[in-house]
Amino acid sequence: MKYCDDCKYLNDKRIILNKKENQLLTTIVNIVMPVLILSYLSSENYLGPTLGFVVAFAFPLCYGIYDFFDRKKFNFFSALGVINVLLTGGIGILKIDNHWLAVKEAAIPAIIGLLAIGSLKTKYPLIRIILYNDIVFDTKGINEELEKRENTKNFNSLLSKSTIILAGSFFFSSFLNYALAKFIVTSPPGTMEYNQELGRMTMLSYPVILLPSLIFMGFSIWYLFNGIKKLTNLNFENILSRSLKSLKE
Repeated sequence: MKYCDDCKYLNDKRIILNKKENQLLTTIVNIVMPVLILSYLSSENYLGPTLGFVVAFAFPLCYGIYDFFDRKKFNFFSALGVINVLLTGGIGILKIDNHWLAVKEAAIPAIIGLLAIGSLKTKYPLIRIILYNDIVFDTKGINEELEKRENTKNFNSLLSKSTIILAGSFFFSSFLNYALAKFIVTSPPGTMEYNQELGRMTMLSYPVILLPSLIFMGFSIWYLFNGIKKLTNLNFENILSRSLKSLKE
């Protein structure tokens, strides 16, 4: 098995690694620009409430579409992001009651949580895509140790418990999303106040919602790592994927 900087060779087949997402650009386009436009350019002196709303949500929508064609790979979570932007835009432009904005904010993470639990009954549990994958873990080495120690069944149980913890983070995020939308966005759609409140909600959603969700996610990762160590007797370094080991070096 031979590795290089930009590609890897597995079973004599060349597999090009996925192009990495620019996190700084993503943050600017999806958060900073919409917040600035909604908060400061939605008055009648500038873009106005309706045009300001459209321009603000055009940034993440166009970037999501561009990112899909640029990296040439379907990403379920990116697709959900685009759908989320379209729904928010539709609710604002059609001036639908704010209650449905709160429902929409809660629905996206709740759907992911339900999919995570439902995927346990399929051949491709969501946790294997999000956490237990070749990017983070040396899955081949771990699986060999599990089979050697006859712990595969116990490992599947570990994955199920880790998935429930992971789903819990999405359900908690769903509750916080709903509460934040209800508390902040109270003005009618189509007004400058509505845009400003939407911008404030977008800005606050990351520290208020992201930090607790990261704690849940961190605990899920720790639980999975700790369980794998016990079931395989491998140390931390042997559990990590080759790519993470190279970064560490």
